[in-house]
Amino acid sequence: MTSEAIWQALIDRLDQMQEAGESADFWLRDDDAVEPTAALHRLLDLTDRFSVPLTLAVIPAHTDARLERCLAGRRDISVAVHGWSHENHAPAGEKRQELGSHRQGGTVSDELRAGYARLKTLFPASFVPLLVPPWNRIDAEIVAGLGAIGFRALSVFGSERSGKATALLRPGLQIINTHVDVIDWRGTRGCRDHAQIVRDILARLEQVVNGTGSVGILTHHLVHDENVWAFLSKLFEVTLTHPASRWRKVSDLIGR
Repeated sequence: MTSEAIWQALIDRLDQMQEAGESADFWLRDDDAVEPTAALHRLLDLTDRFSVPLTLAVIPAHTDARLERCLAGRRDISVAVHGWSHENHAPAGEKRQELGSHRQGGTVSDELRAGYARLKTLFPASFVPLLVPPWNRIDAEIVAGLGAIGFRALSVFGSERSGKATALLRPGLQIINTHVDVIDWRGTRGCRDHAQIVRDILARLEQVVNGTGSVGILTHHLVHDENVWAFLSKLFEVTLTHPASRWRKVSDLIGR
């Protein structure tokens, strides 16, 4: 399939939505931000060029005022809490997890409370009460205490209607997931095939009609190859000029 045909499929679907009076909200979540790097500056420049709001999942234990200065004055940036230190506490043989039941007492909750306070202090203008668990994994018992810390939303990966997501639902806590990952984590660890990513977007669009959900795009700027940058640039170009798609700040989605 040619590059033109790949993107024409998305354009055709958006055209159909426009004709039906439907639209879709897109949002962009980028994980593992800690400090200003060349890759982060490239992401910031790209999203700024296309006026795409960006949610950075920041690791509280490892960030400092350097990132605060880098983001100062950028109105389309939101800062979410990415766990505490992005450290794996699961035993050997289990999937990596920081926010699990592997430690005693309220250690995890205490770390999340510290992370929440640290980022809210460092980024007062861009902080959002959104938790992004490292590796997109969190135990239900941890979720139960998020409201008391101040979190209003949780973001993992996958459909909000899945059984896994339903198990995380709590009163007062919204689930705003990402649904399309651009990285081939189990293979090349570079960009996935562009046609496959677009198919994932199309599949998500079938579930989204006029504000009943959003299309969450997941990126990791520190591991992007040139194919990722090319994909994002083309995605922004196609969607920003189409009346049936809108890029939203995650704060606009929280509480909606």
